[in-house]
Amino acid sequence: MAYKRVLLKLSGEALMGNLGYGIDPMVVSAIAQEISEVVAQGIQLAIVVGGGNIFRGVKAASAGMDRATADYIGMIATVMNAMTLQDALERAQVPTRVLTAIAMQELAEPYIRRRAIRHLEKGRVVVFGAGSGNPFFTTDTTAALRAAEIDAEVVFKATKVDGVYDSDPSHNPNARRFQSLTYGHVLTHDLRVMDGTAIALCKENNIPIVVFDLSVTGNIVRAVKGEPVGTLVGGFCEVS
Repeated sequence: MAYKRVLLKLSGEALMGNLGYGIDPMVVSAIAQEISEVVAQGIQLAIVVGGGNIFRGVKAASAGMDRATADYIGMIATVMNAMTLQDALERAQVPTRVLTAIAMQELAEPYIRRRAIRHLEKGRVVVFGAGSGNPFFTTDTTAALRAAEIDAEVVFKATKVDGVYDSDPSHNPNARRFQSLTYGHVLTHDLRVMDGTAIALCKENNIPIVVFDLSVTGNIVRAVKGEPVGTLVGGFCEVS
């Protein structure tokens, strides 16, 4: 069963491709093409994008920078990514609006819940920038928050791995991938699907999370169609 309104969480690193820093235009273009296929099916799509390919607030804070200042800089980085994604989407003939939690009226619209929903109803992709507008909160938490606010049916977290494992598959060749997980199992075992606040928000609002590999062409479309890709958080515990 295809979803009607979804939220896609893209990490900043996803836009970086194989580069060590910044944005790979080819990767962004490929993502935009997949998103255009989703929108063509009449599915309403919102996106929360991170900024780790440009600046990571937590890393800067651990090096001595004031945490709130570092987080605000990270929020600005997400706006840079949001604008890049908007440009690629509109070149793919997908009408797109960037809404930011920090006012940047010359660049984007301010985040207003009803405005975001209206854009979605009109068939526009909405990209949320600047996180939640508050330091000490991740873009994962922003994804869960915005999903609840816009009544999204599911959060898709596009990553560099094909799901959630019981241990790090890059270090443990015997790591097992979960097909589905409960919210409680994720929190209890600290599986780091998303941060704890994001998981708790999704649990409280009964919003499932699907974690899948963004690098596999067509995965975004398959996930939105409801096909089994990656790991579903919000179901029963089941390993593949």
